[in-house]
Amino acid sequence: MSRQQIISPVDSSIFAERETQDWSAADKALARAVGAQREWALSSVADRAACIERITLFLETRSDQIAVELAWQMGRPVQFGGNEIRRGFQERARHMAAIAPRALEDLSVPQTKGFTKFIRHEPLGVVLVVAPWNYPFLTAVNSIAPALLAGNAVVLKHATQTMLVAERLQEAADAAGVPSGVFQHLHTSHDVVARMIGDPRINGVVFTGSVDGGVAIEKAAAGRFIGVGTELGGKDPSYVRPDADLAYAIKNNVDGAFFNSGQSCCAIERIYVHDVVYDDFVEGFAQAARSYVLGSPLDEATTIGPMVSTRAANFVRGQIADAVSAGARVIVGENEFANSRAGTAYLGPTVLVDVDHKMDVMVEESFGPVIGIMRVSNDDQAINLMNDSNFGLTASIWTKDLDATVAIGSRIATGTVYMNRCDYVDPVLVWTGVKNTGHGIALSSRGFEPYLRLKSYHLKH
Repeated sequence: MSRQQIISPVDSSIFAERETQDWSAADKALARAVGAQREWALSSVADRAACIERITLFLETRSDQIAVELAWQMGRPVQFGGNEIRRGFQERARHMAAIAPRALEDLSVPQTKGFTKFIRHEPLGVVLVVAPWNYPFLTAVNSIAPALLAGNAVVLKHATQTMLVAERLQEAADAAGVPSGVFQHLHTSHDVVARMIGDPRINGVVFTGSVDGGVAIEKAAAGRFIGVGTELGGKDPSYVRPDADLAYAIKNNVDGAFFNSGQSCCAIERIYVHDVVYDDFVEGFAQAARSYVLGSPLDEATTIGPMVSTRAANFVRGQIADAVSAGARVIVGENEFANSRAGTAYLGPTVLVDVDHKMDVMVEESFGPVIGIMRVSNDDQAINLMNDSNFGLTASIWTKDLDATVAIGSRIATGTVYMNRCDYVDPVLVWTGVKNTGHGIALSSRGFEPYLRLKSYHLKH
């Protein structure tokens, strides 16, 4: 029997280890899910929402413990880790529960004398959720909450790096009174995941992760005619216009680039700054980047921890080296941070200028604490550069001009347009992307759609 390990980025130790569950375990889980889902679908939306609330409360009371576990699993500093539950998870879970009764009610249609007609929402059945490590609770709740609220059973396969998150979610669901079999988790292999996707008992799949992973998921589902939702990352741009509040733009762009060590699908990964304010922006950005404290995520003074692995950090170091060899200039580098060590997961914030789109660091996802800042002369140039990417998740515009933002936003290929904000997921709005970011949707009233099928009733009296 093979085993899965969490190699901690804190000190490269084995933080946790579990047996890899084989097809027999998955087969039994699917059988339980099918039976349990039939009963769950008969429960009221109010009862399901009450379970979501109890899950949220369970996790909220353990947020400090969770923060420590997250630090060991993926490197986020403990002073920030609990906020994934206290802010994001609870906000999204409670919003989806609050809007569920209206979102799931029958759809009314024009009536004809002698007939009753309506459209009813029905759950898909069993949904497989494959969740990533970088925001392990937030990305999972985007799918788990609406899927359960809609009356589905959920089987969760979490990234091995944060497999303890799956166990915490299971504990929360069990404590909340979610019926046995309605929510289950598996620590299993890619091959077993692919086999589950091909199994007729799986009625929908949601995946968050890499483009290669998304391709594998879609191949596994080929010919099944089931819904496959994917969110596959980004290379999110920021554009600072000449009328921006510069101090505010600098502060928030730095945070948007380096929070969570830049390991966010909607992190700012490239910045375009109008020539009028470019020099002042770069100077202020560099000064703010140097204020980060790189160190052990278990230290309360740490504001940026290690990346998830040495391999991930070395990938970013490779992008930086290639950019420098092509003419980029480092104005803030890892050698300025005492705990930044080559050959480890500890990589300090890096700021590059004199960059262009011939460099991978400006067009390929970095998923780390590096940012390139490029000078532009007008909106058209900024728009062309923002669209020069295989990804399209979010784009942020820093300006005092609302009309200009909407006009620019209409020309950008992206899922979300921000004005004077970045790296935030508002559950009121639909979360989606274009191009290689994938074609899934989450949150908002539209976020239930991937977990539902429609049935029309045409009843003659």
